[in-house]
Amino acid sequence: MSRPKSKEMDLTVGNPFWSLLKFAIPVILGNLFQLFYTLADSVIVGKTLGADSLAAVGATSIIIYFVFCFINGFTGGFGICLGQRCGAKDEKGMRKSVAVSTLLSIIFTIVLTLICCLLAHQILRWMQIPEDISGEAYDYMFVVLLGTGATVFYNMISNMLRALGDSKTPLYFLVFSSVLNIFLDILFIVPFHMGVAGAAWATILSQFLSALFSLLVGLKNFPVLHLRREDFHDISGTISLHLKTGFPMGFQMSVMCIGQLAMQGAVNALGTEAIAGYTAATKVDQFSVLMNAAFGIAISNYVAQNYGAGLWDRIRKGTAACLLQTSIANALMCVMIIFGRHLVVPMFVTQPTAEIIWYSDYYLMTVAPFYLLLGVLQIYRSAIQSMGNSWTPFTACIIELIFRITSTTVFAGIIGYVGICFATPFAWIGAIALLVPVYWHEILKRRKK
Repeated sequence: MSRPKSKEMDLTVGNPFWSLLKFAIPVILGNLFQLFYTLADSVIVGKTLGADSLAAVGATSIIIYFVFCFINGFTGGFGICLGQRCGAKDEKGMRKSVAVSTLLSIIFTIVLTLICCLLAHQILRWMQIPEDISGEAYDYMFVVLLGTGATVFYNMISNMLRALGDSKTPLYFLVFSSVLNIFLDILFIVPFHMGVAGAAWATILSQFLSALFSLLVGLKNFPVLHLRREDFHDISGTISLHLKTGFPMGFQMSVMCIGQLAMQGAVNALGTEAIAGYTAATKVDQFSVLMNAAFGIAISNYVAQNYGAGLWDRIRKGTAACLLQTSIANALMCVMIIFGRHLVVPMFVTQPTAEIIWYSDYYLMTVAPFYLLLGVLQIYRSAIQSMGNSWTPFTACIIELIFRITSTTVFAGIIGYVGICFATPFAWIGAIALLVPVYWHEILKRRKK
């Protein structure tokens, strides 16, 4: 197999703890910088355009997150297929995986963009967006959904590079594009007077450049990314494998967001101040979500490579090491958020009301102590997925969805906003109850064989 010119991280050798940590740190930093795209939008919009504009961005952010989650899961499944071939040292299989991933991503982008843009007005009605912010909400959401291709492009190439062991290149260009995003936010909103649509354009342009530069470096460092005509021959089996892996992961990620859509709809019904406070809290809460997702990406690539190599005992040790790492990180994140919660709303709104601050504080105080559960969920779900079992994680997401919607609709009707806040940890507990026993069943079954 042709070896890349740059240092490729082989996750089938070395100490599992340090191999995972070395791989995970760039992914964590990359996810945090990716969060800065939307966080910068919210801070600059709130500070320059006011609380109503912040609420407009926040009211539609879950729709955008829903679409992005499907993209991340769909292309993440492709990365697992490539990682398994990389672990097995199958160059021909790797090339076909890259070819099929590229082809399916192009088709997927066209279909998803058309669906999202055509349904934009209907989505606003489904979400019960208040009339006083519906115009700005549409402007922001439509532009971001119009740029779906940039998000697919970035996630596709970054998942390919990570599957090949390179978690640093996506980070380097995310740092660059995050800084560019802040500059473009200010440029488009202040002197160009483009409003919330300017923030959306800044996000899309910055992400596209990040993807483009990652691709150029990837082509330079990894010969397997240089596609040839023969790589597209006899790919029906590869297409089937990628769809069987990618679609369940995409649906799995998006199903998680359906519950959050229900939560956002319930919050929207409480009024603009509730939306503003909830938006500020969930933006900060995303730091923990993306940090845990980064550990999930790390263990996913680790397990995929070791699965391809048939190293089952190494999978068990790596999963245990990753659980320890994410538990430490979540404990630190919980302490930081609880003690710093009063600083959250002033980051977004210049003169927030006491009601906005209360909505933000209560959500963070409710969810932060349960971050340890989120880490357990992410690690076990990603490990099971990379061992070729895509239906258990999907079933866990259905359970998570049922628990989240039940809490939102039933408990919120009885105890109001408190029920909405407890929907998140309630859903995590339901998913973990399935994932943990299935993981150990998979490990013991494979080790016996």
